[in-house]
Amino acid sequence: MAHSVEETDLDKEKQLDGVQVSRNNEFTPEFEYSQAEERALLRKQDLTILPLCAAIYFLCYLDRSNIGNARILNSSTHNDMQTETHSTQYQFNIALMVFLVAYATFEVPSNILLKKLRPSRWIAFLMFSWGAITMGLGGVQSFHALAAVRFILGASEAGLFPGLVYYLTFWYKSDERSVRVASILASATLAGAFGGAIAYGIGHMNGASGLSAWRWLFIIEGAPSCLSSLFVLFFLPDYPEEHLKGREREIALARLKVEGSKRHHRSMTWQDAKTTLSDWRLYGHYLIYFGVSVPFSSLSLFTPSITAGLGYKDLRAQLMSVPPYAVAYVTQIVVSWSADRFNARGIHCAVFALIGAVGFIALVTLPVDAYQHRYGCLILASAGSFACVPPMLGWLSSNVYSTASVGLAIAINVSVGGGIGQIPGVWIYKKEEAARGYPTGHWTNAGMLLMVAAGAAGLRVWYGYKNRRLLRESNGQEVRLFRL
Repeated sequence: MAHSVEETDLDKEKQLDGVQVSRNNEFTPEFEYSQAEERALLRKQDLTILPLCAAIYFLCYLDRSNIGNARILNSSTHNDMQTETHSTQYQFNIALMVFLVAYATFEVPSNILLKKLRPSRWIAFLMFSWGAITMGLGGVQSFHALAAVRFILGASEAGLFPGLVYYLTFWYKSDERSVRVASILASATLAGAFGGAIAYGIGHMNGASGLSAWRWLFIIEGAPSCLSSLFVLFFLPDYPEEHLKGREREIALARLKVEGSKRHHRSMTWQDAKTTLSDWRLYGHYLIYFGVSVPFSSLSLFTPSITAGLGYKDLRAQLMSVPPYAVAYVTQIVVSWSADRFNARGIHCAVFALIGAVGFIALVTLPVDAYQHRYGCLILASAGSFACVPPMLGWLSSNVYSTASVGLAIAINVSVGGGIGQIPGVWIYKKEEAARGYPTGHWTNAGMLLMVAAGAAGLRVWYGYKNRRLLRESNGQEVRLFRL
């Protein structure tokens, strides 16, 4: 059977030890197929699954992050969301935080339900829910209503991203996932870019039909999610063994014989949960994901405010939030492809976390009025921060082997790391520090990214050590190695 071959530093370790190990790090299935057939199948899967998943997450992220735009939209005329809901700075941050509390709480049960209820049904339900709730945000009149609706929105959106990452494990091998996760996650950066442009346009609707522009923003951006949920329900394929037919089905099953999650595998048991929760190395993954979630969330919520602090005002601040996301979009795709191609996810995470940290340090050390230079540093910081995330998720899912454990580990990672980890991001950009260039926010993000760089490098060294040990003890037999 022919497969694509990845030349990596791990391959050299295999040759040095003189052990015959499958170069693509899996046991050879009995069913034979050609590389051309495998590439054709991957293209078909990509065209069927990825555009739909990316569109789903695009709408989700647009509905989640638009509150950052609404917060300052038409603030010069006092028609912004914070003013009209009579919220203080502290109260508004509470409303941002309760979303994340719900997000962290409901991710694990959501991933369990995704497999039990089928991906298409569960994701369509979540999608309709968050779209309707987003539209409801356009009607809030007080801080208490804002906080309550944001909590419900967090609960409805919680299951989507870990669910999509888990969903991909049913369709793709471990060395194919990072770039696919990136294509989905990059839609979030695209949503950030479009969100600023959309807010700029909707900002001119202020007062239309008696509604402030920020209310129109939620109504207009929530409606597409509700409508698209019907499309997802009928057109998102659930599992390859059901969707594919004939030889394509046999190739898909052979490809995923060792590495992929399976529909027919049992649901999670207490023993699965205990094994996953007691695997200490996974906590290293959770820690670095926690670290990158702080800049990820703070940039998502405060990029319009940060650009306003760089000398751009009101609607122009919305427009200038676009370039950092656009650059981050391209960076994510390229970095994720490279991480998978060279089996070097840890190194890519470490290097780009370091690049992001440098960007944040430069932001806080340059003179406050060096607007152009600091804006360039914001782009650098955004690109470095966002580029770390897809390889991290691909790395985790590649090194957890059972279907139940993969679902639980991904959910915990995004819950503890992405949910709880995003809470500090709500508080670090303080409005009273705008004139000083937001030093607390930038220093915090820089420190977190430096921790990510050190943690990713440490995990890479540990996995390399474990692989060499496995090779020495294999006695010439095929052995499954950890992904790097």
